[in-house]
Amino acid sequence: MLAEYTRQSPWPANRASISVRNMLACNHINTMTERNYQREIQVAVRLARVAGAILLKHYHSPFLVEHKVNALQEMEEVTAADREANDLIVGELASEFPADGILAEESADTEDRLTKDRVWLIDPMDGTKNFVQRDGDFAVQIGLICKDEPVVGVVYQPLRDVLYRAVLHQGSWKETTNSSAERMTVSRRTDPAEMVLASSRSHRSPRMERVVDSFGFRHETRRGSVGVKIGLIAEQEADLYLHLSPSTKQWDTCGPEIVLTEAGGRLTDLFGRRLRYNDPRIDNRNGVVATNGVAHDLVIENLKPLLREFGRVRVD
Repeated sequence: MLAEYTRQSPWPANRASISVRNMLACNHINTMTERNYQREIQVAVRLARVAGAILLKHYHSPFLVEHKVNALQEMEEVTAADREANDLIVGELASEFPADGILAEESADTEDRLTKDRVWLIDPMDGTKNFVQRDGDFAVQIGLICKDEPVVGVVYQPLRDVLYRAVLHQGSWKETTNSSAERMTVSRRTDPAEMVLASSRSHRSPRMERVVDSFGFRHETRRGSVGVKIGLIAEQEADLYLHLSPSTKQWDTCGPEIVLTEAGGRLTDLFGRRLRYNDPRIDNRNGVVATNGVAHDLVIENLKPLLREFGRVRVD
């Protein structure tokens, strides 16, 4: 099956991978070189494209929509496409990097990952609702953390063949059909009246409506997947994304976070604190704020009175 879906790698064949010792060591930031994590990003890009082809196979065929109860006792939609893509990615990563931990949406979670410095966070299909509705806004997301810090990330939209990828200290890049990779850089907009808000396609909650009115946002782009919306900020198609509820999970934000930060943006919780990865709880209980970076502190400050109005306090 892997050979059937594999697309030729966009990476130069002569780039040597780093040694196994370096791959497993999680080098300190100051000792990182350009070659760090090259094998990891190559594998992640390849698997994202393979998984994306699996999703498309199901997308263009009749499929059943099932419902599952997740680890937080929430009811969610799931399809055979989610599971098949998940099994492919998890199996290959376990083979390529057997010493690493794995946290994947469609796999049983275990405490084993909590003992690992390096953990892969996988959402085989971010935006299952959009997949079911066939609006195209779904993505494969693969991220790698090293000691709680995202270091590798891939977000791939198979229907549009748009891929975002990033490695710590090596920039954020966009690949599209029949074009060379382009480095992404966030915008410099700070005026809410000029900023573009990336918001959900689904119904907006009254609290989110209150936030939009309070900030005075005039421009919006409505999309599905969390990774897609965050990626739009990295490529200057948007400037801000807010998720007020605690419903996003670690695999929703890990890959997209490194894509955004390497483009110059920031991602925190609603209170301006960094997200925690490889935590026993898989949800981002304090919400998510993603911005172009330059507007981040202003957004967090202006959110404070609204959060008090909502009775929202930070949960540790």
